[in-house]
Amino acid sequence: MADTPELTTVLNHIGGKDVPAASGATLQLIDPATALPHGRAPLSGPEDVETACRAARDAFEGWSGTTPAQRQTALLRIADALERQADALTCAEVADTGKPRALFLTDEVPAIVDVLRFFAGAARNLPGAVAAEYAPGRTSLLRREPVGVCAQITPWNYPLMMAVWKVAPALAAGNTVVLKPSDTTPSSAVLLARLAAEHLPPGVLNVVCGDRDTGRSLVAHPCVRLVAVTGSVRAGQQIAAAAAADLKRLHLELGGNAPVLVHEDADLGDAVEQLSSLAFYNAGQDCTAATRILVDRRIHDAFLTAFAERAAGLLPGAPDEAHAAFGPLANATQLDSVTGLLDRLPDHCEIVTGGTPLRRPGYFHPATVIAGARQEDEIVQSEVFGPVVTVQPFAEESEALRMANAVPQGLAASVWTRDHDRAMRACRALRTGIVWINTHGTTVSEMPHGGVRHSGYGSDLSLTGLLEYTQAKHVML
Repeated sequence: MADTPELTTVLNHIGGKDVPAASGATLQLIDPATALPHGRAPLSGPEDVETACRAARDAFEGWSGTTPAQRQTALLRIADALERQADALTCAEVADTGKPRALFLTDEVPAIVDVLRFFAGAARNLPGAVAAEYAPGRTSLLRREPVGVCAQITPWNYPLMMAVWKVAPALAAGNTVVLKPSDTTPSSAVLLARLAAEHLPPGVLNVVCGDRDTGRSLVAHPCVRLVAVTGSVRAGQQIAAAAAADLKRLHLELGGNAPVLVHEDADLGDAVEQLSSLAFYNAGQDCTAATRILVDRRIHDAFLTAFAERAAGLLPGAPDEAHAAFGPLANATQLDSVTGLLDRLPDHCEIVTGGTPLRRPGYFHPATVIAGARQEDEIVQSEVFGPVVTVQPFAEESEALRMANAVPQGLAASVWTRDHDRAMRACRALRTGIVWINTHGTTVSEMPHGGVRHSGYGSDLSLTGLLEYTQAKHVML
């Protein structure tokens, strides 16, 4: 009989120290590529949340009093530490998520480091009104001050990236943080906090692991003045209701259901190549994934054939399998959610390729393309968050725009056309926070990332994202 592999142990990071949950309770961490346990993490309770929030509160006065230059230096050093420890961070992330190791190391790690370095510079470039005499005999100036203790809750699809998107602007603005990562993917966030502890005073960045009840305790804690969440629409609604009781500020980056408008004059080969890669990246577990492709009916059949053929050649695999275009779904619950949507497809829908989970250990699902879906179908209205794409025809530009907007979410969209005026009309008409033209999915640290309607409010990244973590104070002399 083979020896049972030793489970890794993840600990909370509170007040600069690695500590277990006060109760000793733990959660089991499952490797999505094998469906077997690989580690344990603390199941934190109210006592742990209290300790972390108190540590963040006690650290706030000192950290908020540092100069922008000091905060910049700390963030730059953390970025350097992450770069040096890229292999360790990759191992932690891959164990929790099952992502292809090479893709995380080459795609995500550099982007994560770039966000830290951007906010290091942004700490010294807060925008504001010019001091002036807006009333006779009185000089007004504007101070941008940190909010206080920030509770941050991050998801399981990009554990380290989403942690950095939240932590970097909060620290750059002079706040202190209590971060709760997803219960299934805490490892890389805890490692981030341990690396950062070498360059931050104790209590500035704390991580408490746990489940939904842990998150509820954190949101309700009286020390917390801002709650930032990346997660599902339902989670955002529940957190917003809870935060309202204490009038906490909110930053919600919630679900997406991105429409893609492919017009008859688009470069068909380029659109197929780019979209097939971007739609299934990270097994489609991306709030901006190209999930609803709307194609001019004159090129619909040609696009569908080419896209489905390309999708069929994109194979999921384990982290170290060379052929893997993407990894498994993150957990059994998400695999069940995706298969449930497919099982409930109406008869008028056709699964062109894929559709059935792979018969192997782990939570693997092939790239799946669906034709014949109608606007009112669940598969169109719901965010799938898996490697599933619908392809629908449209007759004219106005119909495409109506179909694009006729879902509750409004995070991102893309338009594929050679017609500049058509692209500009779409930019105005699409009710989303992001519009890409002849590309899809690329983010840059300098530009905001956020949505409208059921995709939430507030922005990650950019100077706009930095201002989310400040409060304005008018001073008149």
